[in-house]
Formats: sequence, structure tokens, C-alpha cells
Amino acid sequence: MAGAGNKLFCAAIDFGTTYSGYAFSSKDDYTKEPTKINTNIWSGSKLLSLKAPTAVLLDSSQEFVAFGYEAENKYSELVADEEHEDYYYFHRFKMLLHERRITRDIKIKDELDKEMEALKVFQYAIQFLKDHLFKSISDKIKGIQENDLHYVLTVPAIWEDSAKQFMREAATRAGIKSGQLSIALEPEAASIYCQHLKTDRQGDAKEKNAFAQTIKAGMKYMVVDLGGGTADITVHQRYGDGSLKEVVPASGGPWGGKSIDEAFHSFLKRICGPKVMEELRKTELEDFIDLFREFETKKRSIRVDQTNKVVVTLPVALIELVKSHRGKMETALEQSPYGQAVSYSKQKLHISPDTFRDLFKSTTEALIKHLERMFRDDKLSDLENLIMVGGFSECELIQHRMKEKFGKHKKIIIPEEAGLAVLKGAVLYGHQPKAISARVLRRTYGIQSWPEWDPQMHPESKKVNLGGVNRCKDVFFKYVQVGQQVETGHEESQVFQALKPDERTLECTIYVSTDPNPRYVTDPSCQRLGNLIIPLPEIRAGQTLEIEETMVFGDTELLVRARDLHTGRVVETQFDLL
Repeated sequence: MAGAGNKLFCAAIDFGTTYSGYAFSSKDDYTKEPTKINTNIWSGSKLLSLKAPTAVLLDSSQEFVAFGYEAENKYSELVADEEHEDYYYFHRFKMLLHERRITRDIKIKDELDKEMEALKVFQYAIQFLKDHLFKSISDKIKGIQENDLHYVLTVPAIWEDSAKQFMREAATRAGIKSGQLSIALEPEAASIYCQHLKTDRQGDAKEKNAFAQTIKAGMKYMVVDLGGGTADITVHQRYGDGSLKEVVPASGGPWGGKSIDEAFHSFLKRICGPKVMEELRKTELEDFIDLFREFETKKRSIRVDQTNKVVVTLPVALIELVKSHRGKMETALEQSPYGQAVSYSKQKLHISPDTFRDLFKSTTEALIKHLERMFRDDKLSDLENLIMVGGFSECELIQHRMKEKFGKHKKIIIPEEAGLAVLKGAVLYGHQPKAISARVLRRTYGIQSWPEWDPQMHPESKKVNLGGVNRCKDVFFKYVQVGQQVETGHEESQVFQALKPDERTLECTIYVSTDPNPRYVTDPSCQRLGNLIIPLPEIRAGQTLEIEETMVFGDTELLVRARDLHTGRVVETQFDLL
């Protein structure tokens, strides 16, 4: 398990669905005051923020042009000048890795549906943040070298192993050496950050060790990380030495702030028409972006008890498009489902607070239902504390609904800087990678094996002859199972024989399953994870070659190694999930 070790600095990159940023601290500062962590302030249109939009602009040759607010603004100018069609503009593309089966050559579509290699887009985003981060440190510390840094890259805990490997590969392509990179799981990073809490949003427990006062050794607590794209949930138990053990498998779903933006977009389409909104996005992108930036401020400020209407200023271009397609805005509004709840005057929509709050409803209720299912687990019967982190957790409506539903039996803790808990926690994780001492597996892991065929156990359809021996194909040989708690660095080994003298490589296909005890890798619950390719020395006829294959579980990434039992040599392996 890599960590900052003797590196001078630990730097974290929080690559988010909607916003991304970085933070860093020196080894010296961490030793003296762990929470002394540096962040960057990004400037955008009317905004100063600690994160920048996850947006990438490339030219016609697919070369990097800009990232963040600069990418948004530059592309908007290109659209206004009708010079944008040869450029590639990507934003909010992280969810690609959550929603689909990941391969190395997976494609991603830009704003105009032009395709390119997704790995390259992720590489450019990480490379920009890495270079910006390094310049920020080198401006402060003269003579600093790349080798003086250890990097931490955040990913959702609910991502599959292939998505984590995809991010690692993108980072190494971006210039981060693999040995200088750790992958941190977002809710875990937030949980580590919370260990250093002095107070929460309610001002409770202002002692230096406030978290330890609230959550004592042996107690369990839940971290609900509400980001831009996903809700990512983990449950930890705190131990006397300060280490944390995961209690149940990490879980979650697409219930981040982006889903509220999509609800607002649907709301506008029902008023203005889908064609109008699409034309606004394609021809007046700057106005489209500004409209959603304004919505972002309204989204953050809406209150539970608000009685006055929410006022959203519409771009002139949108009003003109409505006029050309549907007549006056007032007419379009009357013909929509919101004729009674929304009014229009002087370029502004006046939205009833109940209608605006309804935009949050389906996302909030999906999250609540998921948490209710989790709390029915006997392992969580004694859980008393729930911590909300992530940018979306700062929304008052979400906070209120969580307290309304669970506040009678759980203490809801919302830390100061909840939106930065993952980013700053990732820096702390880099300094203390052993903070999480055990994790719970989200899948059963095993390999495809070929035992001797047994007519009492194996169906005839699985019978094959290899080297004169009848064997059963497709057998799932289990290493560990879903729901099992494993210590970090937990090893499981198995010895395999090369089956044929002419074999030059031993190829093991690794499978995962949602079933605790799958029989065959062809079972519906099973999915191929990747291949482990082990080079073999030359085998003489009659010679048996045995290879011990070891899989290492319990870290944020799956590790594999192989050893030749005859020579004791650790065999170099290639483990490819993509």
C-alpha cells in the first residue's frame, strides 16, 4: 500500500463529475498540524471557488486547449463566433466510468457528438490539474522536484476495479509515476478527514478532538458522500488506535447534484420545448452555461421554509427562440404543466417554492429509500451517527429531509467545509494510508479453473480433454466472497500447474460475482474482470511446473503476484482489467 512515505509533499486530485480541484500539504505540516492543507482558488464568471468545472476543450487535432472555467468561457466564445465545430468540448464526463463496462479503447462523445478516445480526455484533465498543482507548490518552494511529491487520486467507492485501473492508467499517461500514485475512495477520504474535526455545522463539541468525543472507540458511523454525480456511502467502525474498519460493502447510486440540474433542464424543456433548449445549447452556449450557473446559486440557497418565489433570469436568446418556435413566453408557460405555479415577467421566471423544491424530490427520495434498506441490516442496528459530506450535502433541503427521516434515532453531523472533506481527506490518506485497516468486499473474486472431471459433480457439457486428462471447464475457484471483511493486505494464494509442455504463458482469467458461492464462471451472476498473464520458463516433457498465484485484497485496488515454486522466483505478471 503506497503512501507519501518520505516524500516532501502529499498532493490530492479530486476529479469530480461537476467540479474538480486539488490540495496538498507538506510532510512537516502534516506532522505538526494535519489539517493545515493548501487549496487553490479558481475564478470564473462572477464566481470564486475552491474547485473548477470538470470541462476540457481540445482543438481539431485533439490537442489540449483549456480546462475548467477557461474551457467553458473559451468554448462559449467559439460558439458565439461560429468557430466551434472543429473543437472538442467535454464536460461532466466522469459518470462514463460509472455507467458502462470499461475498456481501454472506450469512446466518449463531445458536446457535438464527435467521438474520441476517453482515456485521452481523462489524461488531459488530470495532467492540467497535476501541472497546475506542481506550479503552485514550486512557486512556494524553490527547487522542488516531481519526485518529491506523492499523488492521491480520488474515485467513488462504488466503482468497479476496471474503472479504478482506467483512472490509474490515465494518471500515468498524464505524467504521474505509478509508484508515486495512490487511489483513494471518496467516502473513506472524507471519513479520515472527519477524524480531525473540531466542530460540525451545528457548532457542537468545539474541543480539539471533537470527533473522538462524539464517536468513541468501538462505535460505528455512516459517511454519506453526496457529490456532483453520485451518492457514495460507507460505514466505518472506529478503533482505539484510531484505525477504521469498514462494516458493510460500500454502496450508492446516481443521486448527486447533477440529477437536480437534469430535473431543472427537464422543467425548462416542458415550458420552452425540447427543440428550443437544444438549440440554445448548440447556438448560444454561453447563455446556456450562465443560465445553469444561476440555477446553481438558487439550488444552493433554497430553504425549507421559503415562501417567496424563486426568481431565475432567462437569457434574451432563450426568449427569442421561444418566440420563434412557440410564440410569446407567456403563451408557452400557459400551455405547460406549470401555468399556475410559475409566472413570467421582464425576462424572469418566478417559480413557486414548492415547485422548485419538487426538483429535488426524486433524487432525495431515492437516496432515502437506499439508506432505509441499509439500516435494515443487523450489522447497522447500533449505528447512531451519520455524517454528510460532499458539495451536494450543503443543500439545506437535503439536510432537512435527512434529519426529518433519520434525525430521531441518528445524530446527523455536517462538518464545516463539507464540500472539501473528500479533497482534504485524500491528502490525509496519502500521509496515513493505513488509516483504513479493513474493508468489506463488494464482490466474490475467483478464477476460472480446470479440475479433473468428476461425473458425480460436473455436468457432461463441461467435460473437456486436456493432455489426455478429462477436465471440467469453467469452474469458479473462489478466493474471497462478497460481504467478507478482509484486513488491508489480506492475501489468498493457490498453486496451479502448467497443463501442457508447450505452454509459454499461464493465463488466468479472473472473475467476480454478486453470488457468495458461484459454481461456474458462466453463471448469470459472474462477470469477467480481467486476465492475469504469467510468463513461464521452458518445460521439459514429464516435468511439472507449479506456480503460486497470490491475490492481495483489502486495499483500494486489487493486487496480484505469482511465484515459481521450483525456483522461488517471483514471476513478473501482467494484470489487465481493461
